[in-house]
Amino acid sequence: MTRLSRRLFIAGATAAGAAPLLARSPRSPRIVNPLVRNRADAQVFRHTDGWYYMTGSVPEYDRLVLRRSRTLAGLATATEAVLWRHLAEGPMSGFIWAPELHRIDGRWIMYFAAGPSGGGEDVFRIRTYAVVCDGADPMTGKWSVLGQLETPWDSFNLDSTSFVHRGVRYLAWAQREPGIETNSNLYLAPLRTPLTLAAKPARLSVPELPWEIRGFKVNEAPALLARNGRLFLTYSASATDARYCMGMLTAREDADIMDPAAWTKSPVPVMKSSPAHHIYGPGHNSFTVDERGRDMLVFHARDYETIKGDPLFDPNRHTRVQPIHYASDGTPVFDPPVGNGPLA
Repeated sequence: MTRLSRRLFIAGATAAGAAPLLARSPRSPRIVNPLVRNRADAQVFRHTDGWYYMTGSVPEYDRLVLRRSRTLAGLATATEAVLWRHLAEGPMSGFIWAPELHRIDGRWIMYFAAGPSGGGEDVFRIRTYAVVCDGADPMTGKWSVLGQLETPWDSFNLDSTSFVHRGVRYLAWAQREPGIETNSNLYLAPLRTPLTLAAKPARLSVPELPWEIRGFKVNEAPALLARNGRLFLTYSASATDARYCMGMLTAREDADIMDPAAWTKSPVPVMKSSPAHHIYGPGHNSFTVDERGRDMLVFHARDYETIKGDPLFDPNRHTRVQPIHYASDGTPVFDPPVGNGPLA
């Protein structure tokens, strides 16, 4: 989100690497897009317990939610639990953005971004926080505030995602860095704790290409896919209307991923609006696998182009899913966003 604006998940695994082995389920119910309506910034993953978990931003931006299903298609009708609501006052009393669920050191932790209530520009004083579950079941356990993410700058930041690569847990996120005239850039750092960094952050990407600066200068919503000997870090760019699109950074899996020079940016968007399919503003993605073991892209988009008012307050960014294909060199190909209806 950006004037706001805004993931790592590797197909349900807890470490960057090969996809987990999954039982094939040829009788699984068919996915129909949009998978879940009115859920933006969606994160879907298949955990090692066999459940698909899903969270995302609600149009009211006032609570953290979670649902789960034994099938990917089943998320459409799964019961949704409210884990936590914004506070009555203080820095977490306003908008709640872009939650993401992770299992870290034996605990369920959900990152999210929040700002204060009260109106005016202060409501966009967005910072990243986390809540933690007191039990083994994230749907039924009690959630409480763990704290605020500590970064080198007290500035707009959001879209935290965590992953393990070569035995080290990392955090990737979006932040506005003082002295750089952008809305948000992409950063990466190893974690000491879920909310403290173990090293100085690496600035991986600044919005500078024409398709990254339409409306706003935005790089946000990182999400990691580790496949075919490389790390693919997708992200979202530009304003949150039909100009919103996905970019990608690529690094070798044996590279020093804290070296920005190890990452190569795609010169063009890897997914953008498809007027032919009537899908607009695809972005803020995550990754999962279906019951057949296929890599799947999860993202939000609208099914109309014209928006009245601020696009952040248009509720119809729906969660969508579609398969990922791979080019002959092992690079993921996301294809144009497919239209509404049953997924082939």
